[in-house]
Parts: sequence; C-alpha cells; structure tokens
Amino acid sequence: MTPPQRRRRFPRTSPEPAPQPPKEGQDTPEGPKKNPERLYVITGPDGTERSELDLVTLIVAHADPPPSATPEQAALLRLCTAPLSVAELSAYLSLPFSVVTVLLTELLTAELVTARAPVIRQALADRSLLEAVMHGLQRL
Repeated sequence: MTPPQRRRRFPRTSPEPAPQPPKEGQDTPEGPKKNPERLYVITGPDGTERSELDLVTLIVAHADPPPSATPEQAALLRLCTAPLSVAELSAYLSLPFSVVTVLLTELLTAELVTARAPVIRQALADRSLLEAVMHGLQRL
C-alpha cells in the first residue's frame, strides 16, 4: 500500500527561483540596506545618573531642538510640544524605555524639557461637592 500523494490546487507552470538574500553592504530592491544602530550608540556613555522617570511621567518641551541635538533627541523634542508620557514617547520612537529615559535625562539636564507627575484624581470626591450635586438633582 502506497501513501496518498498531495496534489496542488493551482499547479505552477514554471518553477520560480527562490529569492536570494542580499550580500553584505549590497542594496535591496526596496532601497539601501539600513543597519540598525546599537542602543549604546544612541545613548552614549552611560556614566551619568538617570532621572527618576516612570512610564506615566509627563514630558513637555520648552524649545525647538538645538543644532547639536542627536536625531533621537530632536524627535523627542518635536513630539513633546504637547505633554506626552514616557511610555508614549517610547512607543512612538520604537525605542526601549531605558533608552528613552537616558535621552530624557540628557534633555532634562540641558533644561530643554520638564518632567511632571501625571494629575492623579482623588480616590474619594469631596463630600460637600457630592451633597451639592445631590441637592441639585433633587430640585429637578
């Protein structure tokens, strides 16, 4: 007894050659080959002290990017015209949280951005406010 043979639904008329990966340094059809930079190249020497930033810390820029800013720092400053959390910045730039905190620490020491804690609402509302709302609803 022979095993069943699989048949293709749409047989190929001519075999297509498998795509060859580009050689080192060779351009691809989509454009020149881009090598991602190592994260330690983006952040520079990590001998400095990091700021205490967490994922929900809001960052606001004060000025336009200076000419000496790295491309990542310039992108951070352009994004922070409105308050954004560190988590949002990390997602928009596709960089890890630790790399973004190093970049933000450099911008904070240069006083180009400010960091502020997010506005946390009270767990319980003020009793007088609740009574005023209740009395207003009762009058309706």
